[in-house]
Order: sequence, then structure tokens, then C-alpha cells
Amino acid sequence: MKNFNLRLSGAPLRMMAALALAVAAASTASAQILVVDQERALNESAVGRHIAAQLERIGTEMTAEIQPLQDAVRAESEALNTETSAMTEEAIRQRPDLIERVQQFQVDMRNLEIEGRTRQQELAATEQAALQPVIPILQEIMQDVMTERNGLVLLDQSVTVMTANSADITDVVIERLNARITTTPVNRVRAPTRNQNQ
Repeated sequence: MKNFNLRLSGAPLRMMAALALAVAAASTASAQILVVDQERALNESAVGRHIAAQLERIGTEMTAEIQPLQDAVRAESEALNTETSAMTEEAIRQRPDLIERVQQFQVDMRNLEIEGRTRQQELAATEQAALQPVIPILQEIMQDVMTERNGLVLLDQSVTVMTANSADITDVVIERLNARITTTPVNRVRAPTRNQNQ
């Protein structure tokens, strides 16, 4: 069973980079650099676990959808290997029926690869759509904690080497995220239907 780890990309990371560079002009002696592990905050929060469970369910559905094609391709591969293993290339060329089957097998293999890639893209798009309403809440909570703790800079754990426990606000962020949101819609995003004639 695959474990889903939610990952931040794009705008959320750019926002964190901007926060890291936004040093207040009038800093005080008690201002401090804070650290948050956004990935852990998402994965260990109730809403993050909810999203991961739904993504796993959707991923299982996707696997079931392409299973018949996968089974058919595997069966035909074994049948062709068995039938042609003792044949020379010349003997195979003399069998138009075998050549046709090999060509169809190649088409089916390409279709299976396309279907697999499409499902991966759909799962990634589904994850991003599910995270969309969560990210602003996460950012608001991080901003609030930073303000409360007189934070000068907030860095993501991924860009730090060593951190004092007092600088890490991840547990507080998780606690507040759990108080704000525990579930969110996780609806499968489907890729546009391919034109089979193209």
C-alpha cells in the first residue's frame, strides 16, 4: 500500500522564501528566527491525513481501471514470446498474422504507458486541488505564530541544518491547523479525454 506524502510546491514555497528575506527594518533584541516543517505539518495534521487517505483510495481506483489492459498486455506478451521463441526472424516475417499481432501489441503497450502517465498526472492534479483551500489557512496560522513570537524570519525546515527546539513552531502549527480544518473535499481531477484518432 503506497504512502502518500503531501508536498508543497510553487506559490507556497515562494511565499516562504519571501518571508525568509523579509527582515523587518525595526528589529528588536527579542526578535528571532523561527522554523517550521511545512511538509510534516501537512502530513501529520488531521486534514493532511484525510487528504492522503482519499488520494490512496483514488489511486487504488485508478490502478483497477487500467488493470484489464495491463493483464491483456502481459498475457499477449507471454503468448507471443512462447509462440516465437523457437522461430527465426525469417519465419516470423512469413507469418502476416504474427506481424499483425506484434504491431497490435506495440500499440497496446503505448496505450498502457499513456494511461499510466495520465493517471499519475490526474493524481498529482487531484492532490493540488485538495490542498488549495488548506494552504491559505496554513500560511495564515504560520503568520499568526510568527507575529506572536516576535519572529523576524520564518524558514522552512528543509533549508536549515540545525535548529533549537524553541525555534521550531511545527507542533503549534499542527495543533492550530487541526483546530481550524480537519477535512476538505478531495475530488478526482480527470485529464481531458484523448482523441483516439490522433
